[in-house]
Amino acid sequence: MSTGVPAWIQQAIGNGEVKAGLTAALVAEEKALGRGGFTLSSPAFRHGGELDPSFTACEDDAVAPPLEWTAPPPGTQELVLVVEDVERGDVHWLVWGLPGQKGALFEGEVPPRTGKNARGNSEWLLPDPPVGVEHRYAFQLFALDLPLTLMPGATHADLVRNMENHVTALAILSARFEGHEVEEWDAEDEFDI
Repeated sequence: MSTGVPAWIQQAIGNGEVKAGLTAALVAEEKALGRGGFTLSSPAFRHGGELDPSFTACEDDAVAPPLEWTAPPPGTQELVLVVEDVERGDVHWLVWGLPGQKGALFEGEVPPRTGKNARGNSEWLLPDPPVGVEHRYAFQLFALDLPLTLMPGATHADLVRNMENHVTALAILSARFEGHEVEEWDAEDEFDI
């Protein structure tokens, strides 16, 4: 059964069928993907690679992973990052206000503006799939031909509405993570108390 996700997005994500609708399918066209050599990468994982537990619900002090991108096409006014669970469609991170140039978000860095994730707060929603179940996460970076005027805390629907017909380029990076049982740290075991 097809989810209606375009084949070019399925191919860009890789590693099987994209089961949930993604923002890229709503606001971008195939010709935008990688336009002008626009790419998104991370020093912490390769495309299709596994997220380190330090970016997930497995660790108490987990943070968002670091990301880097190449220069978007000329005329880009702003960059928008949307991270979604490929299997469930949950929004994990909405970020905008990024300058329309080559750049990066460092590990745990607080972005300029963030919107509401699937839990209704404005931070990196830690991946937490069920134990033994692997989920994939689509990091979608959009180049826009105008700056957004959204207030922090905007919803995904607000962001999509403001991005429509303004995406000039798109870069996609995917990662995967399998749910683990969280082990409690025991000081007695660590120090033989």
